[in-house]
This record gives sequence, structure tokens and C-alpha cells, in this order.
Amino acid sequence: MPEDHKSLLRRFYDEVNAGNLAAMDELLADDLIEHEETPGLEPNKEGVKQFFAMFRSAFPDLHMDAHEMLADGDLVCARITTTGTHQGEFLGIPPTGKRIEVEAIDIVRMRDGRAVEHWGVTDTIAMLQQLGVVQEEAPAQP
Repeated sequence: MPEDHKSLLRRFYDEVNAGNLAAMDELLADDLIEHEETPGLEPNKEGVKQFFAMFRSAFPDLHMDAHEMLADGDLVCARITTTGTHQGEFLGIPPTGKRIEVEAIDIVRMRDGRAVEHWGVTDTIAMLQQLGVVQEEAPAQP
């Protein structure tokens, strides 16, 4: 069963990469709980679908690359790298034309072949720095 969970999560990333967001209807449970909240979006299946539609619109070449994946019982965890070129508005940020490369960790609870709960940790500060929205801090001097 844990291998099935890994392949389901891998399929989710593949469908997002291909721009096939309609696959989310099949891969996400109707009662999905999203713990990595985005301001202005509901922490549920519809909110996740809206987030990825917005993300792909802002970064049309969006690619999520899964590295290590671990599964235990009904949980699967992945370390991923997300890349893309900022070509559309994203969270109020006008297009910059800049490329991002952002690390993240996803933990997903699976039930009956669908994701029912998601926790994520994304290096959002690194993404904002790469887009030029947030300045990188100078290293502290000893």
C-alpha cells in the first residue's frame, strides 16, 4: 500500500507538470483538508485547485520534481524542487520574467486512492527573493 501512495503522489506532480489540472478531481478527495494555507483561498479541494490554476498561470513552465519519497501507513512524504519562469501575476506580484527554483516538503495522507490531507513546507522567502520582491539579508558580521 505505501508504494501505491508514492505512485499517487508522483502522478499528482506529473499531472501538474503536464498542465492537466482536471486530474485533481480524481486525485484529491472531496473532503480534502489543506494545512498549507494560501491567503484568499479556502483550505480544501477547491482552494488547492484554484492555487494550482493560479500557479500554472503565473509560471506556465512550472515543473515539480520529486526527489526522495517516504511512505508509512497512510502517509507519504516527498522532498520536491519547483522551478518555473514568472510570466503572469502571482499573489499580487506582477510578472518579473525571473526564474525560480524553490525547495519544499509535502506530507500527504491518502485514503482510497486519493489525497485527504496535506501539510506542506515551502521555502517561500527564497521564492520571493528570487523574484526580487524581498531583499536577501547580508550575513551577520562576527
